Amino acid sequence: MALQAARDVYTRRGEGTSIWVVPSSAITASDPENKDENFEPSLSKVYRHPTFYDIPEDVGHM
Repeated sequence: MALQAARDVYTRRGEGTSIWVVPSSAITASDPENKDENFEPSLSKVYRHPTFYDIPEDVGHM
């Protein structure tokens, strides 16, 4: 049933090639109290942000 529901929700536009369905007991989450050590390093990597790219005028809004 989960596989069918996932297929209906995530492959409507034809972009999916594979769906993984796992039991909820197999899912682990990070501790919100550790958010700084888990996510803060990404803010110092400015090259990951698209602010350094020139977008041609004919591309329009992005």
